[in-house]
Amino acid sequence: MKKKHQIVLSKIFKHPISANIKWNEIEALFISLGAEITEREGSRVEVFLFDEIKVFHRPHPRPDTDKGAIASIRNWLKNNGVKP
Repeated sequence: MKKKHQIVLSKIFKHPISANIKWNEIEALFISLGAEITEREGSRVEVFLFDEIKVFHRPHPRPDTDKGAIASIRNWLKNNGVKP
C-alpha cells in the first residue's frame, strides 16, 4: 500500500471521526485494496471488496465524505482485518 493510502486509512480510523476526508481519496484506497468500483444511479457508487458489495453515496457538491459514511467504512474495513 502506498504512503498516501496509508494516510487516508489512518484518517478513517482517527478518533473522533474526521470530517475532511475527500471521497476520491477513499475510492483510491478501495482500489489499492483490490476493489472494483461501479457507478450506479444518481451519485451512488458500488464497491465490490472482500467478496461483498457495499453501496455508498458520492458526496456533492462538496468532496468531503460525511461522518456517518466514514464510520461505516471504518467498521467494514475493521471487520475484514484492515487496520492502519
